[in-house]
Amino acid sequence: MTPTQLRTILENIHNGTLGIDEAMRLLARFPVETVTDQGHIVARLDTHRQLRHGFPEVILARGKQKKHLQQIVTRAMDRPGAVLITRLGKKQQTRLQKLFPELQSENHTRCLYREEEPVAEKTGLVAVLTAGTADVGIAMEAALTARLMGAHVQTHFDSGVAGLHRLLAAGDLLAQAHVFVVCAGMEGALPSVVGGLVDKPVIAVPTSQGYGASFGGLSALLGMLNSCAANVTTVNIDNGFGAGYIAGLINRATAGVIAAT
Repeated sequence: MTPTQLRTILENIHNGTLGIDEAMRLLARFPVETVTDQGHIVARLDTHRQLRHGFPEVILARGKQKKHLQQIVTRAMDRPGAVLITRLGKKQQTRLQKLFPELQSENHTRCLYREEEPVAEKTGLVAVLTAGTADVGIAMEAALTARLMGAHVQTHFDSGVAGLHRLLAAGDLLAQAHVFVVCAGMEGALPSVVGGLVDKPVIAVPTSQGYGASFGGLSALLGMLNSCAANVTTVNIDNGFGAGYIAGLINRATAGVIAAT
């Protein structure tokens, strides 16, 4: 349930155009909706989350049975507002798009989504950067998440430390963005470099790209955790969604402050 929906229900009760029984029906699945399979609970959907956080619960597809994922997505699509499904396999994505043609996809993200209607005007600016092209999939997941949270997003890819002049080509973006998401594998050095150039929060995303001693992103994670740039904070390996979500929250708060001044 969105804030607009709940406000409308309360206003209609107040002005007498909506009865208590009908309001109870509309609120029957609030704040938790239970999904069951043969009498067993498989999911408890948090229908209150958008009111608390400003964005609805996100569906993680990885690890879910086909039937359970379909049930959960069906319930989410029954409600108005944004829907985001992350970490989809190719078969999962194809199946869900056949069942729900209104779901959209974006290249490299392994996500499906429905944007909230009416689409609000994007605010602020989130910059999403990558060290290499191999990091783009994780970066696009972050960019999509931040955009669905209302942020204006710009990207600058393949600007790693092996050729820093590529990063400096994004001078205007470095000066204007409210928050940065920086994705890197290998030794994970790029977030520290960005952190040394800007006076805004930098969310470092270690990716699992790299050779043997990168240990699936662990080397990048440890490097980012040990960053000497004080404005750098780090999420887990390949967690583009988490980085985009945090960036969206920071951007929302920052954009509000700027609008008020």
